Amino acid sequence: MNICRRGLLKRGLLLGMGAIAGQLAVGTSWAQAALENILKTKKIRIGVPTDFAPYGFVGPDLKPRGLDVDMANYIAAKLGAQAELLPVTTANRIPYLQTKKADLVISTLGKNPEREKVVDFSIAYSPFFIGVFGPKSIAIKAPADLAGKSIAVTRGSVDDTELTKIAPAAAEVRRFEDNNATISAFLAGQTQLLATSAQVASTVMSRNPQLGTEYKFLLKDSPNFIGLAKGEDALRARINEILADAKKGGELEKLSQKWLGRSTGDLPE
Repeated sequence: MNICRRGLLKRGLLLGMGAIAGQLAVGTSWAQAALENILKTKKIRIGVPTDFAPYGFVGPDLKPRGLDVDMANYIAAKLGAQAELLPVTTANRIPYLQTKKADLVISTLGKNPEREKVVDFSIAYSPFFIGVFGPKSIAIKAPADLAGKSIAVTRGSVDDTELTKIAPAAAEVRRFEDNNATISAFLAGQTQLLATSAQVASTVMSRNPQLGTEYKFLLKDSPNFIGLAKGEDALRARINEILADAKKGGELEKLSQKWLGRSTGDLPE
């Protein structure tokens, strides 16, 4: 290879590497743009539940309310922004972050290794635990007792993940697309048991005392975290600061007592 050709090749490689570096820089800048855009536009898009009382539901005025809704508005105010609340379901809340449709998702989101591969999480902001519930007439004390029983659960939820881990092969796990459908199936007698949060089960039991529903056993103690798109480290750091201050100042405790009737307990970070 002559000197001229070697020089051209070297120059081409350098230009190519420069272009790749430029693309990476642009990609990194774009990935870190959420907080900057929020502060600039004074708007933040937050996914919240609207079918999962008391965390998120539609009130008589047709406006969303609940613990997660209050948390969303609180964070928006701390950022000096107006919250654009986006109704999300268990199935689409992660995709909303991945496709940048939402800046944050505050929707009873539990943290697990699978989810951490695709989205990032804040520190915990509220308590949450899930279990199996059913009528007193059905003797259920442990996972093995689920054999031959039908259980309603919301597809893709932490409830579903934990139930799948322990349910025996002979159990009939029936998955529904959202929480309203899951609860409706149980109330209609389509399933014998229900896997859900203690808060949701409490509402079901208080509104339908004739069913004689009771707590059977714990599936998981799973606090709630705020979800963010991967790579938005600046936004995550600011959200964690807001949550840490709210925890220290008692705001998280007030929200928990207001909507759940219980203390936040020892929330993990």
